[in-house]
Amino acid sequence: MQVQGPLSAWLVKHGIIHRSLGFDYRGIETLQIKPEDWDSIAVILYVYGYNYLRSQCAYDVAPGGLLASVYHLTRIEYGVDQPEEVCIKVFASRRNPRIPSGFWVWKSVWIFKNENLMICWESLMIIIRA
Repeated sequence: MQVQGPLSAWLVKHGIIHRSLGFDYRGIETLQIKPEDWDSIAVILYVYGYNYLRSQCAYDVAPGGLLASVYHLTRIEYGVDQPEEVCIKVFASRRNPRIPSGFWVWKSVWIFKNENLMICWESLMIIIRA
């Protein structure tokens, strides 16, 4: 059974710290990134070609435990029918639930993050609902 995918292998080759979590039921590679590394790795992933944030969500990993922020990224390229996808998970402690927002990489992130209010998103403008 394959545990490390092509993106994880590329990140290892370039000395970028992460943890491979294997693959989901569709074969999408899943990686874990530490909150303190997320800003720089988000830029690296964008430059690598993951230029589209398909979705972002957050959830409780366990009652009273960690919080998770999940990013589904896609490499959109002209003429490619089956674009590469990756799932990134960033875990934060409930005591200090801070994760860099990624807003400066994928501007659409604010749409998703305004729905996930339990985590304090750093460097993210907040929409005030009237």
